[in-house]
Order: sequence, then C-alpha cells, then structure tokens
Amino acid sequence: MRYTSSTASPGDSPERIGILLLNSGTPEAAEPWAVRAFLARFLADPRVVELPRFLWLPVLWGVVLPWRPMRIARKYRQIWTTAGSPLRSFSERLGKELAAVLAQRMLAPLSVEVGLLYSPPDVRGALSRLRESGAQRILALPLFPQYCAATSGAAFDQVSAELRDWRALPDLQFVADYHDHPSYIEALRASVVRHWEARGRGAHLLMSFHGIPDQYVRKGDPYLRQCQRTARLLADELLLSEGEWSMSFQSRFGPRDWLRPYTSVVLRGMPTRGVREVTLVCPGFAVDCLETLEEIAVENREVFMNAGGERYEYVPALNADAGHALCLADLISERCQGWTTGARVTGATPAAAIR
Repeated sequence: MRYTSSTASPGDSPERIGILLLNSGTPEAAEPWAVRAFLARFLADPRVVELPRFLWLPVLWGVVLPWRPMRIARKYRQIWTTAGSPLRSFSERLGKELAAVLAQRMLAPLSVEVGLLYSPPDVRGALSRLRESGAQRILALPLFPQYCAATSGAAFDQVSAELRDWRALPDLQFVADYHDHPSYIEALRASVVRHWEARGRGAHLLMSFHGIPDQYVRKGDPYLRQCQRTARLLADELLLSEGEWSMSFQSRFGPRDWLRPYTSVVLRGMPTRGVREVTLVCPGFAVDCLETLEEIAVENREVFMNAGGERYEYVPALNADAGHALCLADLISERCQGWTTGARVTGATPAAAIR
C-alpha cells in the first residue's frame, strides 16, 4: 500500500525518498490453512530458528505444521477484526499516518510503503512499488525497536536479497534499532500515562518483551541489553522506584532455555508476594498482534487472576497513534537530513496523506 507526498516545487526536482516500514507478518485469515502457510514461511527462516536445516525442517514439516496451526487459528479468531489481522491493519494505518506527518516536515517528495516479511504485502512488492514511484533513496525501518537477528536481521536479509536483482541500486539506509531513541521512550511514557489516567494506576508495571533463546545472546545478539535499556529509560521517565516495575519475557517456543524471567511465571508469583494489581506494557511490539492481544491481554491475565490477582491492565501498543507516527518521523527526519534540502518544524500537525 503506497502513501506518497510531493512537497517540493517543480523547479527543485529533488530525488524522491522511499520509506520502507517492515514488520514480521500474519496469517491471511484466522483459519488453519492460512496459519499453516504463514508458519511454514516464518519458521523455515534460518534467522528465526537457528538449527541445521537437515535437523529442523523434518520437525517443522512432520511435527509442527500438521498440529500447531489448528490451535493457533483458534487464538487468532479471538483477536481478528473486521479489518482482518490487527498486525497488518495497524501497520498499514501507521504507514498512512507517518506519510502524513512526513509530508509536513520534509521538503523532498516521499513515498511510504509497508512490507511484511512472511505474508502479504511482502517486501519484494513494497520495494518494487517504491522503485515505481521514483524513489532513488530508500530508508528501511524495521518496526522492531530492539535489535534481534531473528527480526531486524531477517528484515535486512530480505531487503538485501531483493536488491540483488536490481540493476540500478538506490542509496540505502537501514535502521538497526531505536530502543533508546528519546522520541520512542517519550511515546511509550505517554501511552502508559494515558492508560493510567483513563483506567487508574496499578501497583506494579510489568514490561514484557518477546523472548529469544539464551544462546542467541551468548552468540552476541544485543537484544537483552537493549530491552534492559528500554525498560530502565521508561521506568525513569515514569518516575518509578525499583519496587514499582520489573521486566520479563514472553512467547517462548520449543525445549531450549529462553531469556528469563518468563512473563507467565512472574505473573503467577506476584499475588503470593502481595502484588495483586499489575499493568502490562510490551515495549518491543510496535503494533498489537497475537502475542499482545491474546497471549498478554487474555492468556496471561487468566494466569494472574487465577493466582489470586485482583486487577490486571494491558496498555495497548503504540499502533497507529499520532504519537507513534511523530516518534518515527523524528527518527526518519534525523536519518534523512543529508537527503533533503531542508526540513519543516518538527512538531507540525499531520495533514492528510496524498495517495
């Protein structure tokens, strides 16, 4: 889906800038066949499951794919909307909002495309549409604030693979992470405060990040360090004391050890320690998806309440909120300074995107 804007005068003829927003992907329907197709692409990526192919692929096709899709499809049905998958709809709405903000700031003409790694709209198509729009400079921005080889690394692989087939290569920038960018931390802070103002403040804030296998960190993945940095900065901005917040990791898969503490284990133990009110926020997810709307907002709520909890609140992801678009626009404006002939006021009010 393309969002374009032209803000330069005809005589300037600046080169068009292409912004490529990248996210993981989602089934095309909340049905087993669609989940199976999505998982086949997702779990076959060597960046996602770092096992020898001759060991993993028989397990994937012989054990995982015949049985897992039906169970996961039931979970997707709980969160599916009239607009389809929340991850896709929020990502595309964010792209539209971001294009509107950037149209007010940047003097160069620009196009914004959304590409998903393992489902439509795919990365190949998104890059092709940017090329067709005349973009000669492309900034690739994975919507993964904390870098992990399984997410941002996979995004880089797909962008690079597509560009190998291009005769004329664009000037390319790739944003590896933005885990401690001031605008990102501020957007998170504002979302938590808005939730507290609307729903009341709980006794404890738990920041849950997507887990990864321990061995990925031992191999040099900076993900754990960046999650810790994000959590600390957000806690500081919210003026939380040490006992008022903690962090954990969710969504583990398979028999190997993953980053600890596990979110479900933390929640199960909180009431026994006297913590009966908790607010959950997931700072590693740019938009809501199965892992937040079902696993955190539903499944883990039951874990906490069944253990004796009394109040459980989930703070939605930043999604297509105007503050999220402003945050990403700040990051993009900084990265594209050398590509533009100037910039407009940072706090400009978003205007409607020109399709």
